[in-house]
Parts: sequence; C-alpha cells; structure tokens
Amino acid sequence: RDRWGAVAIALLLLVVETVTMQLGPMLTQIGIDKGVTPGDKRALVIVVIVYIAAVAVNAVVNRARIMFTSRLGEGVMYSLRIRVFSHFQRLSLDWYTESKAGVLMSRMTSDIDAITQLVIDGFTNLFVQALTLIVVTGILFAYDPVLAAVVIFVVVPPLLALTLWFRRVSERGYDTVRDRIAEVLADLSENLAGIRVVTALNRRQRNAEIHREIVGKYRDANFYTTKVGAIYGPSSEAVGVVAQAVVLAIGGKAVLDGRLELGELAAFVLYVTVFFAPIQQLVQLYNTYQQGTAAMRKLAEVLDTEPSVAEVPDAYELPPIEGRIELHGVTFGYDPAKPVLRDVDLVIEAGQTVALVGETGAGKSTIAKLVVRFHDPQSGAITIDGHDLSQVTLRSLRSQLGVVPQEPFLFNGTIRDNLAFADPDASDERLLQAVELVGLSELIDQLGDGLDSLVHERGLSLSAGERQLLALGRAFLAGPRVLVLDEATSSLDLRSEARIEAALDKLLEGRTAVIIAHRLATARKADRIAVIADGGVVELGSHDELVTQGGRYAEMFAMWQSHS
Repeated sequence: RDRWGAVAIALLLLVVETVTMQLGPMLTQIGIDKGVTPGDKRALVIVVIVYIAAVAVNAVVNRARIMFTSRLGEGVMYSLRIRVFSHFQRLSLDWYTESKAGVLMSRMTSDIDAITQLVIDGFTNLFVQALTLIVVTGILFAYDPVLAAVVIFVVVPPLLALTLWFRRVSERGYDTVRDRIAEVLADLSENLAGIRVVTALNRRQRNAEIHREIVGKYRDANFYTTKVGAIYGPSSEAVGVVAQAVVLAIGGKAVLDGRLELGELAAFVLYVTVFFAPIQQLVQLYNTYQQGTAAMRKLAEVLDTEPSVAEVPDAYELPPIEGRIELHGVTFGYDPAKPVLRDVDLVIEAGQTVALVGETGAGKSTIAKLVVRFHDPQSGAITIDGHDLSQVTLRSLRSQLGVVPQEPFLFNGTIRDNLAFADPDASDERLLQAVELVGLSELIDQLGDGLDSLVHERGLSLSAGERQLLALGRAFLAGPRVLVLDEATSSLDLRSEARIEAALDKLLEGRTAVIIAHRLATARKADRIAVIADGGVVELGSHDELVTQGGRYAEMFAMWQSHS
C-alpha cells in the first residue's frame, strides 16, 4: 500500500516502453510506401532517423523500467520476509510443535522467492504484454479489419482451449512442487539437526536413500510441470505460424489485386508477429504465475494462522508481581478430546519452590507451560497475584517469568551474546556477576577471550553442564519473579550437578519457582511437592509430610532409595 507511487511510475514507464516498441512496423510501412517504392531518399532517411530515435528512447526507458521494477520487487520481497518472520514470532508454540522446521524454511525462502519472481517478472510482463496485445489488435483492425478478424478467429479459439487445459493440469502440478520442495528442506533440516544420532545409530546410508527418494519425488513433480509446459508452448507457437501463413495468403492476394499496399502488408505481417510475441510471452508467464500463486497459497496458509494464545483486546500490563500462582479448575489437553489435566486446583505461594513429580506423560511439563502461558487451558483460570493470565499482555507477563528448559538452547555467537539474550542492555559488570553467581568464572578464564569467547551453534562446543549453567546465568539476567525450571541434572556428572545445584540455590532466593523434577533428590529440597497423576494433583506437601502419608510419593521415594 505504501508503494502505490512507485507502482504508478513503473506503469508510466511501461506505457512509454510499449508505445515506442510498436513504432517499428509502422515506420517500416512508411519507409517502403513513401521512400523505397517511389524512390524518395529524403523520406527514407527521415524514417530511418525516427526509427533509430525510437529504438534509443525505448532502450533508455527499458533500462529505467527494469531498474525501477527490480527495486520495487526487492522491496516487496524485503517487506514480505519481515512480515512472515514477524508473524512467526506471534504464533503459539503448539503450531511450531505441529510444523516441520524445513517446511517453515521453505515458506521463508523458496516460496517468497517465487512470489518475488511473480512480482518482478510476472506482473510487469503481464502489463507489458497485455498492453501490447491491445495496442497491436487496434492497429491490425485499423490496417485491415477483414485480415484482423481472420487472425483473431484463427488464434483465439485454439489458444483459449489450450490455456484452459494447461491451467487445469498445471495448477495441481505446481502445488505438488511446492509441497515436495518443503519436504526436501524438512528432511534436510532434520538430518542436519540430528546428525550425531544418525551417525551413532549407523543411519547415514539409510537416511541418504530416504533423502534420495524425497528428492526424486521433487524431481518428478518438476518434470511433470515441464512436460505440460512443453506441450503448451509449441502448440501455441504452431497456432501463430498458421495465422501468419493465412495472412500472407490473403494479404498477398490483396496486394496483387491492388487493395493493399506492399508496405501495409509488410507492416501487417510484422504486427501479426508482434501480436503473437505477447501471447507466447503470456504462455511462458503462466508458468511463473502458477509457481507464484502456488507459493502465495502456501504462504497464505501461514499468514492466515492465528495464534492459539492471543491477547484479549483490552489486555492490561501486569504490574510488578510477588509471585503467588493459583490454578483454579484447570482442564487442558493438546487434543481437546483427550485432556491431560482435569479440573486441577493448585496454589503456589510467593517465594515458594514447588517441585512437580510424577510419571512421564502425567502432565508436569503441561502445568509449567500453562503457568508461562505457552498454552491456554480449555477451562478454568490461572492467576498470578490475583491477575488472570488471559487478561494481561504477554510481554508484561513473560518479562517477569523465567524459563530454563531441560535442554537449554544456545545461539551461535559469543558467551556475551548468549548471556545478554535476556537483557541486551546488560553491562559487563552485570554479565560477570551472572557468570560468578552460576560458577562459570573458571570456564570464562580458560576460554581465553572471556565473555567474547565463541559458542558454536546449539552450544555444542560446551559440555552439558556448562550449557545448563549458561542458561541459568541467562535466567538470572532476566531477573524473573517466577522461575520455571525443567530439571536436567540426571544426565550430568557429579561435579557439574553440584555446580548447578549451588547455582540454583542462589538463583531461587526470593523467587517463586516451579521445578519439573525428574529426580527425587531435587524434589526433596523443595518447599512443597505436587504429585501429578490421573490428570490432577493427587498429593501435595513437603517431602517429610508426603513420606509420612505413605501414598504415591512415598512409594516413588522408597523405589528411588532402593535403586540409589
């Protein structure tokens, strides 16, 4: 919408380019009839000069138009990439769970490239060729209405039939091409991300065969569209050749009968050639159009997706919180027909550490995700300090919450970049304070470049314990009032585990904490323990209280002790 002025200039340049381009046959006719036939050299020279001038003007305007439309197209691509990425940032986590990373990459890359190609080449050439077709049709009727009618009659019916057939068979083909390239990128992305598992399980050869099959399907889909285009293009050209032959036969007789000048016939034949040029261009553009519109449909599916977790119109800023969390009759299921949690009630006092324990799939992580509003419950309400999470802005809520996942994600960059991800304005003093708090000072000194030491993608140059400590340091810099931690100490050596526990003790001081405990050694340190089973909280109390009750937690603890 903000580019209508640029579009108007581009259209003006296109009109000038099209008009100057159509002067050639007319000047040829004048040169023959007014210069060559009567032997008037002066008239011939004037026609040649005008012809050269028209070609020069056309070349200048053509260059200006290409530069202008290319810049316009790149601007559209830039805006589209920003819009799609911004939309990605709005979408809820459940959408990402259901989507493959490679498919999303396809939407951001090949689909947007196809749309840009449609904007730069498609719409521009569509306007040029359509305008050329209209102008030339008018000129043909001005020269000889009968011949022009013959050309239209010979050309339009077969071309219309061909185009309708091509549209029907190619639209399905280009949709398949977009799906197949998305599958190729998804498989590639998955294999690169899991290369260590692939190698460890000796799957390289098998995965290469699977990828070959997927790429083969993409090749076949592309070949299908090429095959269809190979039928459409030559067939339309054949129609043009037949039309030119008919014009030469009828027009030649008209010249012999004295009803038509030789120059007029020459101009008419040239204009018939020009008449077919835009038709053939439009045929080729149809491929670009089909690819672009197929990409548009795929991208529209993404842009039309609304986040499942969204702010209400009158959402308000969450004031500074103490951290009292309450779940009132909360029911939730990733599939609404199969609830994971049913009518859950739970109160976590401000400053309290509560450990969630239970079997895999019981709903521990689900409760944590609901607290940070990664999902909304199907029924019931979750409040912090009495504020319903569904009524406050997401930014004001999450700015006061901290999340440390079981497998912390580190970005390709430096230690500084990863720590400051939570607070881009953090000073070196504050960064070093975080490093000291989580016990990473020794590592920073060993790396040589201090805070500017490089961390490879996903932090794979660091140990699991070091990645966890960096994630805790990042959480400290965020300064949350409520911390949600998915425990990962079960995969660490004793020294790393001790360092992380010490860092956690410091980090949790004065904060409300919800810990998804995978080990009872962690749970027993919490102020309270919530045992999650059968879709709800079946036991709640301190470690000693629950052991004394002799319920599920006592059984779990006894089993853990027997295996320790």
